[in-house]
Amino acid sequence: MADDFRTTEVGERYAQALFDLAEETGVLDAVRADLASLKTAWTDSADLRRLANSPVITADDQAIGLLAIADKAKFNAVTRNLLGLVAKNGRAADLPGVIAGFDALYAKKTGVVAAEVISAVELTAAQSKKIQSELRAALGRDPELTTRIDPSILGGLKVKVGSKLFDASLKTKLDQMTFALKRA
Repeated sequence: MADDFRTTEVGERYAQALFDLAEETGVLDAVRADLASLKTAWTDSADLRRLANSPVITADDQAIGLLAIADKAKFNAVTRNLLGLVAKNGRAADLPGVIAGFDALYAKKTGVVAAEVISAVELTAAQSKKIQSELRAALGRDPELTTRIDPSILGGLKVKVGSKLFDASLKTKLDQMTFALKRA
């Protein structure tokens, strides 16, 4: 799911329009918070992904569903209008690209460095703090840390900063050993 959040050409165009409007109306941080909530919902809810991706659901019905979500979540009017527009234009499936594009524009403007940490089990507060300080030392500035649990990595961590992925997961190490043994 998290890999869905890549910029696309369509997503970048909507993201740029959203970013410009949010900046112009002074609601940049509110829209960013709305999109973070929407990203979490997209990752957690198969129903939301089905609503946006289903070829059987009409654009009007997608708009009704997305606007209901925006109303229930009390999204800013700018975010709400974007969701309606994206759905009415038949582009609801491009929402992850819009979110990724907006995040990239926000990071460029504010200098925020986003880092995603993927672990097999939930990290303790001490572990998160240690990762935060190590990333701060490596990057030279405070990263905005998000965490995700993926039991399939078995152990260790994956850290994604921008387009770079640092993979120290147990699964990857085992896969590398298996490959090396097959070659021997």
